[in-house]
Amino acid sequence: MVTPYPELDAVLADLVGSARDILGDTFVGAYVQGSFALGAGDLNSDCDFIIATTVLPAGRIETALRRLHDEIPTRDGYWPQNLEGSYADVASLRTLAGSGTPWLFNDHGHRELIWDTHCNNPHARWILRHHGIRLAGPPVEEVVDEVPPEALRAEARAALPEVLAGVRQWAPFDIAWTQRYLVSTYCRVLYTLHTGAVTSKRGALDWAHDALDPRWRPLLVQVLADRSLGWDPSQPPRPGALEATYEFAAHAESFAR
Repeated sequence: MVTPYPELDAVLADLVGSARDILGDTFVGAYVQGSFALGAGDLNSDCDFIIATTVLPAGRIETALRRLHDEIPTRDGYWPQNLEGSYADVASLRTLAGSGTPWLFNDHGHRELIWDTHCNNPHARWILRHHGIRLAGPPVEEVVDEVPPEALRAEARAALPEVLAGVRQWAPFDIAWTQRYLVSTYCRVLYTLHTGAVTSKRGALDWAHDALDPRWRPLLVQVLADRSLGWDPSQPPRPGALEATYEFAAHAESFAR
């Protein structure tokens, strides 16, 4: 088994087989990254993938991939709607010199592929290099190089001041899920800034509970306890939780300086 969920394994196997058929000789390999690669994926996660190609999809190949990802989310079950990943050419995937190259990206829950840099960043490469699960193709070490810790720290330092504004663009702040997501994201960024490595949201919350000022422990305990509640757009944040999150955000952002 690739994941703890047979349904997800079946969806991944079908995705890889279909993508390989479409890509033909341009197919290099397929890999799981993100929370499942880090051993922290659960029913509140999406499943992140990278499919490596010799060249970026174009023409009839791109059209066929778009048709595939338009169809997958219409299937029954949870996981067809919760895949997320990119088709990355090996030239821009291998090193950080390829950062900024848009890849054909599948945002979970969406049926239309877009050209985006969402997966083209140091922390996704680090997860892929250190923990990526090979579904097909060569070992991951042959498609992506090591990511220097200082590149991860630089990415984290630059990200800290943008977290609130970035999340506000796509998530409502009047629901509990967003409050928990904000705290978890700040913890992940701080973890990387302090360690030069990457961990899961749960791992970052546990680290922050032990490593940061004890005054943040009630907030971190609340987020850890409520994480299993998942996405519920009708559920408001707990009383005082959003205000505590804003205070934590200001504290976290101070590390960028």
